[in-house]
Amino acid sequence: MIVDTHCHLDDSRFDEDLEEVLARAKEAGVAAVVIPGADIATLPKARDIAHRYEEVFFAAGVHPYDLEGYDEALLLEYLQDEKCVAVGECGLDYYRLPESEEARHEEIAVQKRVFGAQIELAKRVGKPLIVHIRDAGSDAMAMLLEHGAGEVGGVLHCYNADERLLELADEGFYYGIGGVLTFKNAKKLPHVLPKIPRHRLVVETDAPYLTPHPHRGKRNEPAYTRLVVEKMAEILGESVEAIEALTTENAKRLFPPLGRCLDGRK
Repeated sequence: MIVDTHCHLDDSRFDEDLEEVLARAKEAGVAAVVIPGADIATLPKARDIAHRYEEVFFAAGVHPYDLEGYDEALLLEYLQDEKCVAVGECGLDYYRLPESEEARHEEIAVQKRVFGAQIELAKRVGKPLIVHIRDAGSDAMAMLLEHGAGEVGGVLHCYNADERLLELADEGFYYGIGGVLTFKNAKKLPHVLPKIPRHRLVVETDAPYLTPHPHRGKRNEPAYTRLVVEKMAEILGESVEAIEALTTENAKRLFPPLGRCLDGRK
């Protein structure tokens, strides 16, 4: 049994064959999927999908690329939903900052303000965070610590092998491992993976993005979590079954409503 802790099933690339995608996921042993909230505009779709399929859950948040849509009152409505398991994906992304110094400063200030607001929102509703960090490890970790994010914990989505962030394991954070681990040119993540506490490892696809080898160049989908699990097992010297069980139990602890659902099926 595998849990895909981060999959954008609300992306338009799944509109034509969502049923088939979920059927293939089941065949591959994927027992549950979490849709991260990235944009206020797509939250209705994410919630609808989560309520149509027992094995699908969603989160409510705003990605650093979609800050103009931040609406805390609206997010609160979604966060009350029984199938909403987290706040996010939210965080800091400095990869596409403007060239001018003034514009960069303004963009970073806005990202920090909205990220901080979502950390506080997570504490307010008592739900974990799904955190997006790109080229902003130091600032993101500082904000998580300053805002006391350990009160709710969460997951570092698409963990980028920044070893400084391993300190957050003691603050209740998990590490989302996806298709990048399987890339032939991936060097840092396979090296750092064994350093992550086993009880903090979870699996994700970030589908339709970051498709694992040997399907790179094609649309990613939750069934491909199995390829990530197999690579994790190889690197960690464990059986595939052991990694499945480990990451599933971790995902159930990270997202309690998902855990209750899976435990109820036994």
